[in-house]
Amino acid sequence: MFSIHMRSRLLLRTALLAVAGLSLACADTNSADLVLRNGNIVTVDDDNPSAQAIAVRDGHIVAVGSDADIDKYVGARTEVIDLDGKTAIPGFIEGHAHFTGVGMSTLQLNLMEVTNWDEIVAMVEAAVADAEPGQLIQGRGWHQEKWDRVPEPNVDGLPFHQTLSAVSPDNPVVLRHASGHATYANAKAMEMSGIDASTGDPTGGEIVRDTDGNPIGAFRETAARLLGPASSGAAPPDPRRVVKLAQDEAIRKGITSFQDAGSSFETIDTFREMAEDGSLKIRLWVMIRASVAELTEKLDDYRMIGVGDDRLTVRAIKMTIDGALGSHGAWLLEPYDDLPESSGLNTSDLENVAATAELAIAHGFQFAVHAIGDRGNRETLDMFQWAFENNPDKSDLRWRVEHAQHLDPEDIPRFGDMQVIASMQGVHATSDGPWIEERLGADRVEWGAYVWQDLMDAGAIIANGTDAPVEDVDPIASYYSTVSRRMNNGLVLNAEQRMSRMEALKSYTINNAFAGFQEDIKGSLTVGKLGDITVLDRDILTVDEDDIPNIEIVYTIIGGEVMYSSGSN
Repeated sequence: MFSIHMRSRLLLRTALLAVAGLSLACADTNSADLVLRNGNIVTVDDDNPSAQAIAVRDGHIVAVGSDADIDKYVGARTEVIDLDGKTAIPGFIEGHAHFTGVGMSTLQLNLMEVTNWDEIVAMVEAAVADAEPGQLIQGRGWHQEKWDRVPEPNVDGLPFHQTLSAVSPDNPVVLRHASGHATYANAKAMEMSGIDASTGDPTGGEIVRDTDGNPIGAFRETAARLLGPASSGAAPPDPRRVVKLAQDEAIRKGITSFQDAGSSFETIDTFREMAEDGSLKIRLWVMIRASVAELTEKLDDYRMIGVGDDRLTVRAIKMTIDGALGSHGAWLLEPYDDLPESSGLNTSDLENVAATAELAIAHGFQFAVHAIGDRGNRETLDMFQWAFENNPDKSDLRWRVEHAQHLDPEDIPRFGDMQVIASMQGVHATSDGPWIEERLGADRVEWGAYVWQDLMDAGAIIANGTDAPVEDVDPIASYYSTVSRRMNNGLVLNAEQRMSRMEALKSYTINNAFAGFQEDIKGSLTVGKLGDITVLDRDILTVDEDDIPNIEIVYTIIGGEVMYSSGSN
């Protein structure tokens, strides 16, 4: 039997343990899930531009300050990362790229680094050797302007299909241009698609032909759709696998949010399933790409904001009004210097563009239009102006021009006047730069090509990205292009249009957030916003310019969870 004294001691001990447990519980409640300390925190928040440490709890930033300020957020369960002076920035937001295209590109022949047509033929020959007869061979990334020699024979630098067809007689071959706005096919693919000399050009497209009218194998813009039968028998990859491949690649490169430049309703269904079951780790902001009829039928069911713990948002519609400069498809006010018989292609009926604009207004969606040439941009801005004037009660629409690569000077102020977002890709300037003067001539390049500073001076917001898989999804490479405009030949394209380091960083963070109506939840390291952070091995604002391409991603953090660590990969 316990004595009264022993019983009292036991009761006291129990009470003390209870108090200690309560205190610990309170401490854990107040503590963060993740603390980054001893770092160079670049917040992109003008009210608190720099710090030493940051704390994240329940997916959101709870404190930004000195190490001493953040120490009180460290509890027994807090993951603490000593940055050892490394630089933390808001998670990179990819402002315009093709999400499933990034995933698909890993499953196809990568033609981005090929230096001539013979290399492509050799790669296809090797792929055929590993394929079953009749199996579709796909690839992407070729660009004739980047080859070290012009193939012979050719039309506008594009080779005839015969050498390709000789190594792939029983396999259809479909190879997309780096821009996605031209496609090359072999004889088998054309045969399966019923394409011959009698096949007419579709609206908004061109079958490139020899002097006798025979297709050489190259298809510009909408003409590529004629090759559908060659691909229809191919088994599509598992869509969830494609998403996983894309998100792994993006996260590895420091991207925490990805603005997807056009997906079908079917693909969005996959995104929604994965967001709801927790397998979508990256944050997706998606533009719908569909016909007017499909949009009319389904639009109301597909407006989604923050599905699956802010993993999926769908609130924009995408259309394409012209092609690309590389394929001579960008729609110009005046003909191409190197193809004077052509001013490019209008790829979407303007009545359909107007009808889509009306749907966007009526259903509360942003409208994003791919426009690269100066004519394409003018027609788009005219359409936007018409929509705005006919809906004076609508404000803060944040409609977007995707690319805006070549503008007439008269149209530059219109971006600021109408508050149209210029969604541009820094890397396009340096990638296209070596051959752009050949396309447009020196004068048009000087006053209208990739005019970032002119647009910002006009009051426009510029969103940045890569247009992957057209270019690598790497934000560091695009950032370098944005601040240097240095091409691979060592020359600088229109140096006066370069962005400052901070302007470029904002274009990849807070500007992209603004372009998606998400500036209240992401884009800066601010208390209350999502804990999306990218850690770099050196300071992106001060490192020598030539050293920017060598910056490495140390951590990619989404919602306070480390999704990528260079030390474990």
